[in-house]
Amino acid sequence: MSIQIPSHTFTKIHLKALRTHSLNILFTLSFTVFINTLGFAQGEIPKKGVDLPAVKTTELQVNTIIDTTKTDIDKPLLSEKSVDSTTVDTIKVKPLLSSTVSYKAKDYMSYKKKESKMHLYNEAEVLYEDMEVTAGHIILDFDKDLIYAKGIIDDSTKLYKQRPVFKQGENVIEPDSIVFNTVTKQGLIYNSVTEQNGGTLITETTKKVNDSVYYLKNAKFTTAEDLEDPEYYFLIRTGKLVPGSKVITGLTNLFIYDVPTPIGLPFAFFPLTKKQTSGVIFPSFGEDGNRGYFLQNGGYYFAISDYFDLALLGDYYTNGSYGLRVENKYAKRYKFRGNLAFRYENLITSERGFPDYAKTTIYNLRWSHQQDAKANPNARFSANVNLGSQNYYQQSINQINLPSTQNNTLASSIAYSKTFQGEPQVNINLTASHSQNTQTGAINMTLPTFQGSVGRIFPFAPKEGTKKGMLENINVQYNLRAENRITTTDEFFFKSEMFDDAKIGAQHTIPLSTNFKVFKYFSMSASANFNEVWTLNTVNKYYDADEEEIVTEDINGFDSFRTYNFSTSLGTTIYGMFNFDKKKQGKKLQAIRHVIRPSISYNINPAFDNYYDTVEVIDADGTTQSEYTRFENNLFGTPNNNYSSSIGIGVSNNFEAKVRDKDSTVVEPKKIILLNNLNFSTSYNVAGDSLNWSPIRVTGGTQLFNNKMNINFGATLDPYALDNNNVRINTYNIDNNGSLFRMTSANLTMGYSFDSKGLSASRDENENARNERLLSGGRDDDLFGVSQDFADSRFLDDDKDEDKDEEPSELYNYGIPWNFRLAYAINYSNNARQNEISSHSLMFSGDLDIAPRWSIGGSSSYDFKNKGFGLTQLRFQRDLLSWRMNFTWVPFGTYNRWNFFIGIKSSILQDLKYEQRRKPDEGL
Repeated sequence: MSIQIPSHTFTKIHLKALRTHSLNILFTLSFTVFINTLGFAQGEIPKKGVDLPAVKTTELQVNTIIDTTKTDIDKPLLSEKSVDSTTVDTIKVKPLLSSTVSYKAKDYMSYKKKESKMHLYNEAEVLYEDMEVTAGHIILDFDKDLIYAKGIIDDSTKLYKQRPVFKQGENVIEPDSIVFNTVTKQGLIYNSVTEQNGGTLITETTKKVNDSVYYLKNAKFTTAEDLEDPEYYFLIRTGKLVPGSKVITGLTNLFIYDVPTPIGLPFAFFPLTKKQTSGVIFPSFGEDGNRGYFLQNGGYYFAISDYFDLALLGDYYTNGSYGLRVENKYAKRYKFRGNLAFRYENLITSERGFPDYAKTTIYNLRWSHQQDAKANPNARFSANVNLGSQNYYQQSINQINLPSTQNNTLASSIAYSKTFQGEPQVNINLTASHSQNTQTGAINMTLPTFQGSVGRIFPFAPKEGTKKGMLENINVQYNLRAENRITTTDEFFFKSEMFDDAKIGAQHTIPLSTNFKVFKYFSMSASANFNEVWTLNTVNKYYDADEEEIVTEDINGFDSFRTYNFSTSLGTTIYGMFNFDKKKQGKKLQAIRHVIRPSISYNINPAFDNYYDTVEVIDADGTTQSEYTRFENNLFGTPNNNYSSSIGIGVSNNFEAKVRDKDSTVVEPKKIILLNNLNFSTSYNVAGDSLNWSPIRVTGGTQLFNNKMNINFGATLDPYALDNNNVRINTYNIDNNGSLFRMTSANLTMGYSFDSKGLSASRDENENARNERLLSGGRDDDLFGVSQDFADSRFLDDDKDEDKDEEPSELYNYGIPWNFRLAYAINYSNNARQNEISSHSLMFSGDLDIAPRWSIGGSSSYDFKNKGFGLTQLRFQRDLLSWRMNFTWVPFGTYNRWNFFIGIKSSILQDLKYEQRRKPDEGL
């Protein structure tokens, strides 16, 4: 955790010429121009062998249709003979149609034989092949093979209603009027509104050439919900629409509330396909104080299949720094899902020749794999890998890693387990694990760990009925654990040296146990354990007289030892009730319930002296002997050399209260937890010659304020005193002019989460951002900050479901939504009379909606011992309906930076954005 003392902050001015490579700048600008030329978003690779229709010829054909029909569509009807609305007829007047035409209307259907036209009025409908037209007024012209459709004027409201709806396949168009040729399948559509996979086209004139090609004139493309007054749109003067695939346009520019902006292109491409398509990922740009101007997270997306994709991304800085990132997601329903990510960064600081010049390379590999529970109930494979350079999260230029900079450990685990059903049941588990300390660089790995077990066997259990008594409850198990453990450092990671000190061993355990009732109210259990350890790593020691020291040599070869022990325990449960309302007077505190679970245990561990040897040491006083065991470097401990016979004592407590409910209609009292647990434990070594009592361990915890506050505490109480050298002596502390117990350590942790609604839950955060932190070994909450990549829609919060349809109140400030989270921790140490607070910190975070679409939030921490703030992040967000604006700021510390983003929410236009990221110049 980085610490900065605000009161002692000062600024040191240091000016330095920052040289940039002109060739690198030229490359960056060329790449930006290339991306802008391609368009706004990811595109689709055109299919080979598909010819585009001749535009000029199509326009002549459609214009001919317009000239012959323009006057007829508005011509008033001469006959309005009423027709039954349920009549459905088939036209057999002129055999020019290739298929049957079905039609109906609510008010009337009128056929004019002289004009060869059929008029349908009020809720008219025509079905022809895969085409369906509904409108207030439809005219069928059999001579010209045309269908005219338009709405009607309501007599009372004088409003235009029953606009035509044209459906063909999956395409739905809602215009003001339609002219359609049933033979050429071409037509003209006026003032249409078409939804295309998240986007909406509002077109003045549309020319339908065939089922898959539409030509547009004066069209508006938007993702806004309010189509009557969209907050933004792209004005397409001329364009081509391929339904469900794409929109290709000529001159296009952005309008915001009908106000034109200079943001535009001579041509553009809007992808509309429902399927995943390959395409360019537009980068973000900005400036870094030490590395110059940059392009970040730009690259290419490969839509390989429905189950597998791949993204190649990169960052480039004008001082020569760069980063490469490979991301992959895969999923198969009811089988598995996962993602794989690898990032490599080559970072250059300052300029060559300056004393602060540095060049470092860092990397990080992450893999997450989850198997669906339905895939195989008896076998399961999972992976959660996070490994890389020791300082990756502290040095990475990727902003989504900001919360992970506070992590001290990188951990990985890959596991496969299988269950063999039967009697007895057999389980096996194969695991590879990795743990890396980012502060010391120490790495511990198991490659692999094998665990096997055979389920419990009850040899004396009856064939029918329940097991009763000590004999029938006797059961035996078998467990096996084998490991290949590697301890290394970041320097030798993935090198041959990491295997030099590898240790291999196996442990076999056979527990034999039983349990039974004693005197009706007591539960007794007894167990005997046999343990056998195999190892390939032992040691031999001898005294080197020349060097006058004990020499230890490693021996590689199979060796083993066997131990056993016995234990038994006795326990019961005592219930106590303190009634404060015996006379039923309706007191607020009615009763307190106390549950006590005392237990006593006895453990005996024999001494296994046969596994110990001695080495003769010759010193000035003569020859002495030093005892050792050849298994001292064993993975699973050493044989016990001292006879041990100890008695363990433990007491657990639970306190609950019954109080009168505030609601007078509720008859039953309300239960409140006073102390969820309060535990005491210690032991007495009967075979010991001194210091027989172990320190008393006290632990407890409770929940307050409707479970919104969690409190956990613990303490260690030692009954023995210390000498002048702070070493425990066989004298009670009270006999040494001290208290009954000497507190050697204590700890207290508290967590509090609350909001304006009185709920214990905080704001619903995007699941991908939470998973990003967990996969990196971080916290589940946002007390270390939020993982954010505004350009990636996966890290953006989804629209709130709450109050979507509710109009905001004019008195919004009366109930401003907010939430707040606290985490407090304090640790006390006094093992050697240091009497100090070893750590003392407070972490807090919160969010506040200052207006219906404005929200601010932040997170920080304060270290009371070192008197400084930790990582602090401030967040601002504005919901601009179809757009989103975000700003985050780390105002001070090692990771101080700010990020600004504004862009369209819709995924099809997510590359239309403006983003500025800047890290302050560390030289100032």
